[in-house]
Amino acid sequence: MSDKKNIEDIEVEEKADAVSDTEETETDGAAEAEETVDAKSGEAEEKTEPEEKTEPEEEKKDPRDAKIEELNDKHVRLMAEFENFRKRSEKEKDQMFETGAKSVVEKILPVVDNFERALQMAEQKNADEDAEKDPFMDGMEKVYKQLQAGLDEIGVKPIEAVGKEFNPDFHNAVMQEESEEFESGIICKELLKGYTYRDSVVRHSMVSVVQ
Repeated sequence: MSDKKNIEDIEVEEKADAVSDTEETETDGAAEAEETVDAKSGEAEEKTEPEEKTEPEEEKKDPRDAKIEELNDKHVRLMAEFENFRKRSEKEKDQMFETGAKSVVEKILPVVDNFERALQMAEQKNADEDAEKDPFMDGMEKVYKQLQAGLDEIGVKPIEAVGKEFNPDFHNAVMQEESEEFESGIICKELLKGYTYRDSVVRHSMVSVVQ
């Protein structure tokens, strides 16, 4: 009887151990499953992270291209310097020409003045004597007109004076007088004709201005 009881107790113990082992196996399996899920989720997170883009390495510049750029830059600079030199030379040449031409005109003007005085005297003489025009003076008048045309062609022009308002840029007032014909500040008489050369004054007009 006791032996049978012992056998039954052993069987109960074995069953209990089997259940215990089953529970432990299930527990281990659940833990492993959780670890597997965690590992997979970690891998998924790693996969979802954006991959860092690697910047492409800069291409190495060909030294020949650098040399070409340097030579082109030097060429452009030389051309600019040459253009500035050309413009400066032309300006200096024009200034020298203007100075030389103005100096020549200044020397010619006294000759023009003497021509005008001689022609005025001849006209007064012919008017007083009521005589025929002298052929010599007629020739002198033609030479004077030719001289005036040449001066006008190169840009020498007389300054307007009588009847104009006094302008110190063009006129030199040497006298003041009263006049019934002109208002105050107006030029009433021209004593010496003035001239300009290409818009620059060669000689100021000597004038008398109304008070």
